[in-house]
Order: sequence, then C-alpha cells, then structure tokens
Amino acid sequence: MIIEPRMRGFICLTSHPEGCDKNVLTQINYTKSKGEINGPKKVLVIGASTGFGLASRITSAFGSKAATIGVFFEKPSTEGKPASPGWYNSAAFEKYAHQEGLYAKSINGDAFSNEIKQKTIDLIKQDLGQVDLVIYSLASPVRTNPNTGITHKSVLKPIGGTFTNKTVDFHTGIVSNISIEPCNEEDIENTIAVMGGEDWDMWIDVLKKENLLAQNAMTIAYSYIGPSLTEAVYRKGTIGRAKDDLEATAFKITEKLKDLGGSAFVSVNKALVTQASSAIPVIPLYISLLYKTMKEAGIHEGCIEQIQRLFKDRLYTGSNIPVDEKGRIRIDDWEMREDIQAKVAELWTVATTESLSQLGDLDGYKSDFYNLFGFKVPNVNYEQDVNEMVQIPGLV
Repeated sequence: MIIEPRMRGFICLTSHPEGCDKNVLTQINYTKSKGEINGPKKVLVIGASTGFGLASRITSAFGSKAATIGVFFEKPSTEGKPASPGWYNSAAFEKYAHQEGLYAKSINGDAFSNEIKQKTIDLIKQDLGQVDLVIYSLASPVRTNPNTGITHKSVLKPIGGTFTNKTVDFHTGIVSNISIEPCNEEDIENTIAVMGGEDWDMWIDVLKKENLLAQNAMTIAYSYIGPSLTEAVYRKGTIGRAKDDLEATAFKITEKLKDLGGSAFVSVNKALVTQASSAIPVIPLYISLLYKTMKEAGIHEGCIEQIQRLFKDRLYTGSNIPVDEKGRIRIDDWEMREDIQAKVAELWTVATTESLSQLGDLDGYKSDFYNLFGFKVPNVNYEQDVNEMVQIPGLV
C-alpha cells in the first residue's frame, strides 16, 4: 500500500515502515561512527521502541555489542493498516542486530502489568541469566496499578494558579496565547502514579528478588527539567511532581542495590520532539527557538546523540559518574548553558506568527515530528507501494 501521514490534532495516525527502518539505520550508523563503548553486555530496556528508550537500545547493542531485551506496547500491522511507529522501529532494530550476530528479543505488552514483568523474568532466566543495565524509559499517559487494579491518568496542569503564555501550532506556524487551568490534589496523585517512580521500583524489586541483576548492575530512568520559561506548566506543574518522585526513587533503589554494588540514576535529558512533547503547550515554541539557537552554536543533539554521549562520557568512563547537587546526571548541560538560555529567552519575547520562521527552527521541528512516524525521511520514495505487514523477528 501507499502510506501517507494522516493527522488528528497533534497525533499522526499512520507510520511508514521504510521511513522507520531508515531512521533506525541512521541511528545505528551514528553510534558505530563514534567508536566502541566499554559499556554494558546484557541490557533490559523498558520502553524500548521510540525516543530515548530506542536510542538506549541502539547504543547498548551497536556501541557496546550488548545483548538486549526490549519491552514495549506497540500496535502491530494488519492488512491495509500500518503498525505503530515503535513496532516498525523495533522490527528494524532487531533485523540489523541479528545481521551482526547480536542477541535481540522483544516483548510487546503493558509493562505496568505483572504478566509482562513475569514474561520478562522468564526470558532473562532462559537466555541471559542476569542483566547489568536496566533502562526505564516508559512514556504513557495511563497506568493501571497491578496491585490495586486502579487506573490512573496523568494530566498536564500547573499547580496553584492558571498558567498563560505563548505557544505555537507547529502545523500552521500560528503563535498564540494559551491558558491552562490549575490542577487539584487528585490530578497530582494520578500523575505521580503514572509518571513517578513506583513502577520503576517494582521492576527492580522483582528483578532483584529473582536474582536477575548482575554484580554492579546499574539502572537509569530519564527525566527533564527545562528552563524558567516552561517551569510553570512543566517542572513546577503536575509532571514536575511526578519527576520529583522519579528522582527520589533513584536513591531508594540505590539503597536496595547496595549489596550488589549496584546503583540507580536519573539522567536529565535535553528537550526533544516526541509525541508527548508535541502535545504540551509552550514546549513546541520553546523547542523551535532552542533548536535554532543550538544549531547555530553547533551543539544541537537528537535522541541518539544525547544517549551516545550519556553512555560514553558519563556512565562508562571508568570513573565516578558525575552528578549535580541532587544526585542527577545532567546530559541537558548544553541546552541549559547560560548563553543558550539567554538567547532563547530574548527570542521568546519577540516571537510572533510573522517572525517565527526567521527566529526559530519550525521546519526542523516539523521534520523531526514527521520523522518519528517514518515520514519525510531522506531517500525514501513515499509514492511507492510498501509492505505494511512487517514482523518483529525476535518477538517472544
């Protein structure tokens, strides 16, 4: 079939298998070009199919020759209906990993559930014995707690007062003001239940109980802080409370792993175009201005550049892992540079519908958004028939 992007608001409803394949291959080639990392050898990636999770799996496999198990929740293709992009990404990853003789298997299902945790435990026992790195990179708006049966939905709201600021509709380029009403206490609790550290902690508990964590095993979860421009809606809002909980969980897990010499860290990463960030008011405009500023300074990074640098320059250097005063790894250091933030803040005050095409990198934002779904990828013929029915070779 011929597959074209079909949009509903900030969501693309279709994805392109060849575009996704090319994207994965580009990330693999980038990783290889940066040389070998003396890193992990047996890796579990929870949330492995897109964004930072996919980049972590690629960096582990093609940077460190690691065996990887990926857990994700993706929609397979059916006749005449494309799969979700993460399905195609995972199929491409496994294809290229197997070509190089690397172990790669995947589990598709709700990572919050006990059933998928058990399936993962069984696979590690059967094939790997133990893992030395666990990446936790889940991004879901909803979570059903397997112990209580309660379904929690996260919300993106400020705390304490209405938030009003600029945003941009990246499809049209129209800059406008937006207001978001404040949350209530239940909103905060639900958002923490979905996006906080509870599930990460549950995964580590069960892996440790089953003796599946190697000596000196490490686990990493991903977070974001961002600038003062976005903090009312992000870091000081409901999501920020969830991230605070995630960061506190790292210390709790480290304590539990002491007898193994293990450790848990939260890595604070750069603002990037993701399905989630596209729906957050203010963020698309901020990213558009940030991209332009960082590209001009020659320090722009996408997911794979961020994670390759995290592994090579922070996690696996043979020295102590550098952290900030709150114990977090800061791979957002280039984004948060004073000169970069000062420039973005200056552009923000004058950004309008008319001026944004000069001041920001809206084209770069759009391109990255479509790339997430395998569209607008160089050297892909989108007028050609493509087979939407793609299998993941190592799906368990």
